Amino acid sequence: MKSRYQYRIYPTDQQRIELAKLFGCCRVVWNDALALCKRSEKLPSNAELQKLCITQAKKTEERAWLSEVSNIPLQQSVQDLGAAFNNFFKSLRGERKGKKVNPPRFKRKDNRQSARFRKGGFSIKAAKVYLAKTGEIKTKWSRPLPSEPSSVTVIKDRAGRYFLSFVVEVEPVVVPAKNEAVGVDLGIKTFAVLSTGEKVNSPDYSALERKVRREQRKLSRRDKGSKRRERVRLRIGKLKAKVSDTRKDFLHKLSTKLNRENQLICLEDLNVSGLLKNRKLSRAISQAGWREFRVLNEAKSNKYCRETRIISRWEPTSQYCADCGYRWGKLDLSVREIVCLGCGKLQDRDDNASRNIENVGVGHIHDAKRTGRECKTPVGAVPVELFTESPLL
Repeated sequence: MKSRYQYRIYPTDQQRIELAKLFGCCRVVWNDALALCKRSEKLPSNAELQKLCITQAKKTEERAWLSEVSNIPLQQSVQDLGAAFNNFFKSLRGERKGKKVNPPRFKRKDNRQSARFRKGGFSIKAAKVYLAKTGEIKTKWSRPLPSEPSSVTVIKDRAGRYFLSFVVEVEPVVVPAKNEAVGVDLGIKTFAVLSTGEKVNSPDYSALERKVRREQRKLSRRDKGSKRRERVRLRIGKLKAKVSDTRKDFLHKLSTKLNRENQLICLEDLNVSGLLKNRKLSRAISQAGWREFRVLNEAKSNKYCRETRIISRWEPTSQYCADCGYRWGKLDLSVREIVCLGCGKLQDRDDNASRNIENVGVGHIHDAKRTGRECKTPVGAVPVELFTESPLL
């Protein structure tokens, strides 16, 4: 199983200049190859693009400076463009799962910059990493590499930080699970409510968001191309990177905890792109990172030999009691607790939904989508008799 290990690096001033040249050359090769593809009636092959945009371009006066950097990341840039077009065409034909993929776009100078080296273009020497035509770069080894890397990507984010991202082979980790299954109900105020009764609150990003909005107002008043505008843009990049790092750290720790303690993790298939159309909640939903949390859980399930099941988004987990199965129908979002008419218990909305998600994921209750039941749920409360005519059992 392949995985990525990322480390912070601290290049010298001269190495920053060399990396800037490398990023610029990779960006120019990508843009030249993309422009050539758009002008051509038939998509050229990677070999043809490398010959035109790298080999022959070095012989011209306008692109002679491409020889100042290593040839390996330039070739990888063309291969990445070919992979992007391949994913786009597969998405059009319906052969690729998930959201539709857009065609490749031209790269900009002020966005995230990257260059990828394969074997032969880099080596690890003691505590430093050697990159072709760049030298040995000081690396902060936060954890050891589990195996020899097959490639490395040099990254510069919009906050001006540099990273190395290695692709390595990792072995699955076998850890005994404490619980058989857990249901997770995701929310905004409380990020996750577990079927075990535990509630996990998300970090508070409000202070950082206020600073970002204040700096963005300053940025709108700066002249384009000025040094002051560039300084403000860099400050915004650092603030946004801090928000992103805080969210990523929280999601990594929570997903790791769930996968180490539970054999089965049950999640709900949320329509995040549709929920983002709500102007009042779009900021809070995008900050929560529901989709990223799902991706991390699915990836770590393979690492820890666990299973992540996604139940249908049409399953009315908030409309019936998790104890007796009595169905009370749709509830307004302001209703957080309800007394069940079937068993008389006071049910917390989120805790009840998380237990229903676990029951559906484990198989104690059939998924509504699989049973063929209509997606729309009647407004009125409907009593459900267990083991007889219940559409949920």
